[in-house]
Amino acid sequence: MCGIFGYWDRQLQALSDEALHAMAQALVHRGPDDEGIHHQPPRGVAIGNRRLSIIDLGGGHQPFTSDDGKIAVVQNGEIFNHVELAAELRAQGVRLDTQSDTEVILRLYEREGMACLRRLNGMFAIAINDAREDALYLVRDRIGVKPLYVHDDGRRMVFASELKAIWPALDGRKLEMDLEAIHHYLTFNYVPVPWTAYQAVRHVMPGTWQKYTRAGHVETRRWWSLADQQEQDHTFGAWAEEFMALLDDATRIRLRADVPFGAFLSGGADSSTIVGLMARHVKDPIQTFCIGFEDPRYDESGFAAQAAQRFGCQHTSEVAELNMLDRWPLVLHYLDQPHGDASFMPTLRVSELAARHVKVVLTGDGGDELFAGYDKYAQFFARPGAHSQPQVEFERAYFDSISLFSPSAKQALYRPEIARQLQGIDSFQEAAQPWLAETRHFDRVNQALYLDMQLLLCGNNLVKPDRMGMAVSIEARTPFLDWRVMELAFRSRGHTKLSADGDKKHWFKRAAEPLIGTELAHRKKQMFTVPVGDWFKNELNGWLRHLLLNSELVDSLFEPAVIVSMLDSHSSGSGNFTRELRAVAALSIWHRQAFTHPP
Repeated sequence: MCGIFGYWDRQLQALSDEALHAMAQALVHRGPDDEGIHHQPPRGVAIGNRRLSIIDLGGGHQPFTSDDGKIAVVQNGEIFNHVELAAELRAQGVRLDTQSDTEVILRLYEREGMACLRRLNGMFAIAINDAREDALYLVRDRIGVKPLYVHDDGRRMVFASELKAIWPALDGRKLEMDLEAIHHYLTFNYVPVPWTAYQAVRHVMPGTWQKYTRAGHVETRRWWSLADQQEQDHTFGAWAEEFMALLDDATRIRLRADVPFGAFLSGGADSSTIVGLMARHVKDPIQTFCIGFEDPRYDESGFAAQAAQRFGCQHTSEVAELNMLDRWPLVLHYLDQPHGDASFMPTLRVSELAARHVKVVLTGDGGDELFAGYDKYAQFFARPGAHSQPQVEFERAYFDSISLFSPSAKQALYRPEIARQLQGIDSFQEAAQPWLAETRHFDRVNQALYLDMQLLLCGNNLVKPDRMGMAVSIEARTPFLDWRVMELAFRSRGHTKLSADGDKKHWFKRAAEPLIGTELAHRKKQMFTVPVGDWFKNELNGWLRHLLLNSELVDSLFEPAVIVSMLDSHSSGSGNFTRELRAVAALSIWHRQAFTHPP
């Protein structure tokens, strides 16, 4: 796990070494162990890396360069099948000087070019400077586990693993807030890809690579798509055997590390299954980590302890402070963008706990999106006609069910001049429909899950373990998001995930039950969050009113009367505006940090 950064100047204008070093320093939390930069000032190009040493601690220094010096590679992430790929290369006579997975990327690229990407099983953002072509490639993993941002003004392209590392390369220019991105944020509770909250900064999309040349045209190629899968009929027995074998191997290869590792363990079906599979492949007790709360509505620590005992783990649990809102500005600092999801705060807290003991954790992230684990799926598909209504109506209905502010609510929230400016920009058409258009060969459940894989997972739920783990310099690995598991999931029909009677993770829980036991497999899901809505109604009502009614951003974008109405309704109990107020509060805190007190 690392952070990468660099630039490509089409007019061969060099970025200063001071600016490059400042970019590196902005990512030091992602890579506290080492720094490396491949800089060619006469060619107007550099790629750099801040390294968190996980594999080949002594030999894995980046960048890796070809023998003739014409190719340089940096990556953020891990290639989990690098051992097998390295053995294959050596058998073909290729010299490898280290045990590093990044050297494997270099040697594969030398032989196969960008076609090598399909052979990589991992989470990665890669930059390749190829002087033979006078080109720079940027690559992102299949589903966007690792982040990669680009700012391109037509002359110079700057890239980095986090937005804060782009600012030092902008020669003092300040970026403006992207109003369309904020419009989408109010729909989703996060800024969906490819947008960011800043104008002219976008994501390299998951499963794609981009090629930059001097001519100015950017070639973008999608090298993997989950939509390529075709649903198949399975018997439960055959499916369960294949699923557990794939997830077992995905877990096994994610245990490759030259540093201590452990797991986040909530006691839910996802994390318990991962820990149970880990126990098959290690001799020493697995180090597991959990935070609990005194309030039983939010406390899962008893289930985590039960799972830890079942698998003989060395379990570390702490009762955390329930009110974590003083951490909100710190969380948003590491996110660089507004997020209305309160679970980032406890995720940072459990990451801090784990970081005292290990440098790598395995997590259960991705299981809910792959196998319909959220209540919202059961609630939506319990509606009459949800499976049979016309396609366009279904797409709009599902989108509406997951939206925070509806289009009409956003128009009422905006000041008139902002409403006029954003009129005609439909978050459904812009952000959701292009993904849904790829899924019409899937059944309705898989269509809904596919949209969340592309938007919710990449835009929010994978941001959480990456940024909160990297904030304290630990790496999070996600076996459920092994490409083999993802492809099996979308070859599986929707009824295997959400049964006709609304049983979530239907076949997955049955398949995992022999490993984790009946109680853990079928326990009611608890959300990993904190009671922000109660605080907004009671002890923090005054703080929230002061924040929102004295916010420069809120005053410039929103109708004060609408904000006051939400505050009054929520505090009186006549309405529940927890999510809406949380989203606007996060937006206000982010804006104050980004523009009133910029980095």
